[in-house]
Amino acid sequence: MPKMSINRSVMINAPIEKIFSTLNDFNHWQAWSPWLIMDPDTKVAVREDAKYYEWNGKRTGEGNMTILNEKENESIDYDLMFLKPWKSQAKVSFYFKPVGDAVQVTWTMDSGLPFFLFWMKKQMEAFVGMDYERGLNMLKEYVEKGEIDSKLEFKGASDFPHTHYVGIKTLCNMDQMGDHMTEDFKKLEAYAKDNEGELTGQAFSIYHKWDMVKRVAEYSACLGVKSKPNGLSGDFVAGEIPATKVNTVRHIGTYEHLGNAWSTLYNMQRGKEFKMVKGIHPFEMYVNNPQEVAPKDLITDINFAVK
Repeated sequence: MPKMSINRSVMINAPIEKIFSTLNDFNHWQAWSPWLIMDPDTKVAVREDAKYYEWNGKRTGEGNMTILNEKENESIDYDLMFLKPWKSQAKVSFYFKPVGDAVQVTWTMDSGLPFFLFWMKKQMEAFVGMDYERGLNMLKEYVEKGEIDSKLEFKGASDFPHTHYVGIKTLCNMDQMGDHMTEDFKKLEAYAKDNEGELTGQAFSIYHKWDMVKRVAEYSACLGVKSKPNGLSGDFVAGEIPATKVNTVRHIGTYEHLGNAWSTLYNMQRGKEFKMVKGIHPFEMYVNNPQEVAPKDLITDINFAVK
C-alpha cells in the first residue's frame, strides 16, 4: 500500500492551553473542520467524553476518530479510520511549540492509499495538504477570534450570460497569487478610469490552470465589458466566457478562505454531482467591492460551467 504523509503548520496568537483544549475536545472540531464546511448535512456524533467522534456524509464519506495519547500542551495523537469511500487507517497528530508570544501548531498525518490509487500519491498528498492548510487557517481564526469569517451558500445551477472581458493573464506560484492579483486589479482599475463607458460593472477571475503538486496557477483577472475591445496595449488581453449553465457555490467572508468554496466544488465534481463543460474554465465573481465592505462581508461566487 503506497504511503502518504502530510505535514502542515500555522502560527496561532493565543495561549497554548487554549489551543490544546480546543484540539483535545471533538466538540470544537465542527467549527473549523475543512471537510465539514463542504457538507453541512453530514451527521456527526461526539462521545460524551469528547475523545471520540464519527461522521457520515455524502461528500465527507464515513469514518471515525479517537484520541489515543495526550501530552499536555505538547502533542495529541489520534487514530483516524475511514470507512467510505474506501477503508483505510491513519495516524494523525498535533504538535505545539511556543515561539515568542505565539504557538506553532503542526498537523501531521501518516496513512496509506489503496493499491489502485498508487499513481495518485502526489496528487492526494497535495489535495489533503491543501485541506490541512484550509483547516489550520480556520483553526487559527477560531481560536484567536472565536468565530470564522467563512460561510458557504449552495446556489445550484443557473444560466450565465455570454460575457466579454478585458483581463490580465498571469502565471505564478500559488503562494504569491494574492499579491499578483492585487497588482493586476490595480492595473485594471486604471483601465476602468479611462474606459468607464465600456464596463458592465463585473469583476472576476478565471482560473486556467491549477497544479496543486507544483503549486502553480494560471489565471486572468478580469473586468466585464459591453463588447469585445480593440487595440488593447500593454498587459491587457480581450476574452469572453460563452453563455453556459453554471453550478455556483457562494462564499461569504474573507478572500483568505475562498479555498473552502473551491474545494467544495471540486469535491462535488469528483462525487459526480455534476459534469463540467470542457473548454470553459472555472471562475470567481466578486459580487461586492472590498473597498466598500468589511472583509467578513465579502461575497464571492465560484462558478463551474456544467452540462
